[in-house]
Amino acid sequence: MIRRLLVTTFFLIGLTQHLPAEQAMLASGAWLEARLGSANLVILHVGTRADYEEGHIPGASLLRLEDITVTGPGGLRMELPRVDALRDAFGALGVTDEATVVVYHVGRAVQTATRAWFTLDYLGLNGRIALLDGGLTLWKKEGRPLSTQAAPPATSSFSPRSAPAKVVSAEWIRMHLGDSGVMIIDARAPEFYSGEDRGAMSRGGHIPGALSAPLSSFLDEEGRLKSREELKQLLRVGAHHPEPVRVTYCHSGVQATVPYFAGRYLGLDMRLYDGSFQDWSRRAEYPVEQGSAKEH
Repeated sequence: MIRRLLVTTFFLIGLTQHLPAEQAMLASGAWLEARLGSANLVILHVGTRADYEEGHIPGASLLRLEDITVTGPGGLRMELPRVDALRDAFGALGVTDEATVVVYHVGRAVQTATRAWFTLDYLGLNGRIALLDGGLTLWKKEGRPLSTQAAPPATSSFSPRSAPAKVVSAEWIRMHLGDSGVMIIDARAPEFYSGEDRGAMSRGGHIPGALSAPLSSFLDEEGRLKSREELKQLLRVGAHHPEPVRVTYCHSGVQATVPYFAGRYLGLDMRLYDGSFQDWSRRAEYPVEQGSAKEH
């Protein structure tokens, strides 16, 4: 409880001044409800039109993942578009250079909201983006207001300051395999990590040396982000000195944004392998390991 009150307080301060991103990243339902209708507050419902029309947080605009991702070369799904396309997509939802943005998800699909959070982080909105803890499910459980009225169209623009270093390639990862200064984190379910289930990938298994940290392990029973101490254990904070750069991946770069978000929340240096295992597995010359998760 104390942790969540502190986060809410920090985020409230963050409306009037920039703070380190790890202090302004998690919003409670109580805080958001008290600020509904505030100037320069943009709320994004990350989901489908059907669940948006069924009921959303008052004033929220609909953001679909397909609006901020593209199919890349070779059919890679859910890739980052060009910066100008992202600028236009978020500008059409009211995001400005002065806006504070809160993103939330529907059901247990926290990875949709964290993908939106990551994209805004990539665009340079550090300290002005928050994830609604527990998403719409907890908001409803707490009896907070809903609306079926669509947000009015917005016409705005902002000036992205993209950070390409936050995204790494397969070549970058291969070059750093075995590097003690780089920790690779696999956010997929254990059966995909082990190779027991190949899914739609060209090969089953995981990137050699990767730590298994399924996205579900970062959430409590209410769908909220776990405590800082629990997150530190999941991400092996303190196991290496100095702390390594952490690179997250999954099937296509969406689930991987959950540990990415958790690491940024802890103030860690995080990167995303956007191509993820759909890219790595098709590169026959790149090594793949199979077997159950190991301690690293």
